[in-house]
Amino acid sequence: MEGGYYEWACFSAQQAAEKAIKALYQALGIDVWGYSTWRLLANLPEEYRPSSDLIDLARELDRFYIPTRYPNMHPVGSPYEYYTENNARRAIEIAERIISFCRDKIEEIEQG
Repeated sequence: MEGGYYEWACFSAQQAAEKAIKALYQALGIDVWGYSTWRLLANLPEEYRPSSDLIDLARELDRFYIPTRYPNMHPVGSPYEYYTENNARRAIEIAERIISFCRDKIEEIEQG
């Protein structure tokens, strides 16, 4: 983000959240496939599922998965022309919340 690559920061935030959620599934001993952070969160076992508020934030984050990378996803121009510092800050903020949630749940699992 500091370099002004806001589209990449948005995509990277989505990826970081996705990987954290998959780490939680791994800690639970569950194989999982997919890229949608909201769906991955929503499909967690009930006792590990986050609030609907966090799932809704994940929906917002998922909007950065494809259009940030593909030049033909927008009517004109390249992805870098569509994403702002505010978008990147928001994506990172959401990813940090998801990562924190997953970290806490993984710690609970490890403590037994």
